[in-house]
This record gives sequence, structure tokens and C-alpha cells, in this order.
Amino acid sequence: MSDYRYKRVLLKLSGEALMGDAVSAIDPSVTEMLARQIKSIHEDGIEVGIVVGGGNIFRGLAGSAKGMDRAQADYMGMLATVMNALALQDAFEHEDCSCRVMSAIQMNEVCEPYIRRRAMHHLEKGDIVIFAAGSGNPYFTTDTAAALRACEIDADCLLKATKVDGVYDKDPVSHTDAVRFDTISYHEVLVRGLQVMDSTATALCQDNRMPIIVLNIEGEDNIKRALCGEPVGTVVVQED
Repeated sequence: MSDYRYKRVLLKLSGEALMGDAVSAIDPSVTEMLARQIKSIHEDGIEVGIVVGGGNIFRGLAGSAKGMDRAQADYMGMLATVMNALALQDAFEHEDCSCRVMSAIQMNEVCEPYIRRRAMHHLEKGDIVIFAAGSGNPYFTTDTAAALRACEIDADCLLKATKVDGVYDKDPVSHTDAVRFDTISYHEVLVRGLQVMDSTATALCQDNRMPIIVLNIEGEDNIKRALCGEPVGTVVVQED
């Protein structure tokens, strides 16, 4: 535990991260890999909250772009995140990790309603907590929900796990000369329009001095290494 710089963390996972290379929406081998990696830090005493997206099943913005009512499409996307949260919970339980799913939309037969003080109690007694259904409100992304939950539970940092190894000055997929930042300020992220998280989420983290670590989820020990302060990915922090 002494090697870690952070005691309580909020991990943001995209829904697409659960797909792996599979054609289906959820690849069990990916959820198992994530559960093993998170179990490793959890057993070291790190308190872990997770917010998962739903883009592998349904994305509200995509539905809205095709003519659906935006609020209706967003609610459908929130329900997709609950499905992902239950899949992750199953993977954790197969690894003998105690895990709670708390939803911002009540569905008591499958998960608990989100109550801040109860969530913090679960974390303190050693449960992994997965926050589902985003913030419970349309027009807000799961990035914003992750920033909100990180602030609400007094997390020490927000980890954004992606398929790239940090924040670049331009898209590294289409630009071979893209440069990765080791650290960058919230202000620069917002001014440059860099796709770290959406601007609402970034601004919320800036207002509450919540560090963001952007890293590649596919590395076996990337989460642990980042939490120990190793130069994994990009750290977004307040300007001095």
C-alpha cells in the first residue's frame, strides 16, 4: 500500500473496451482480464469505484443523430451501461471480489439505487462499486458521470482507461507525427479541444482539482503502475 500515491480511485471504462476483438457487445475474456487487473490493486487496499459506458450496446448521441428524441436515446444508453455493469460484476465475483452495482436509475431487482453515503460505506468496507446508468440525466455523458462520481466519493484521482496510451496533440491513429503529453493542464486540454473527456467533465475536474490519468487499459499492470506514480499515460492536472 505504501507504494501507491492514491488510496481511492474512480476508473472510467468505455463500453467499447468490453468488446475486445469480439463481434458481440461483451467479450467475457476482456471482463475477466479487467477483473484480474483491478483485483490486484484492490487486494493491496485500494478503494475502487468504476463508471462504465454503454457504447458497445447503444450510444445515445448516435440514436439522436438518426432522428430519435435525444432524451429518449440517452435513457436507452443509460440502460446499456447497466448491462455492462452487471457483466463486470459477474467477472469480479468469479475472481472472489465483493462488488456492488449502484444505478442512478432505480431497478431494484438487479442493482442498488445510487446513494452517495451508502456508496462511500461500501468502498470503506472493501467492496468494489460500479456506478451504472450514468448520472441518471439525459444530455450528460458517462465521462461527466465519472467526473461527478469521482468528486462525490472524494476519490484521489480519476483514471480514464482507453485504447490509446495517453493524450496526444492530434489523433495518433491518423497522424504518425502526433506527440504524447506526459502531463498537461486542464486549461490546455479545453483550449486545444483535446479529446481527453468531454468539456463538461474536464471542467468539473478542473473546478474540483481532480487529477485525471489517461492510460491504455490493454497493458497488464498499467493501472497499478499509474497509481504507483510511474509514467504510464498522461496526467491532467491543475496549472501551477
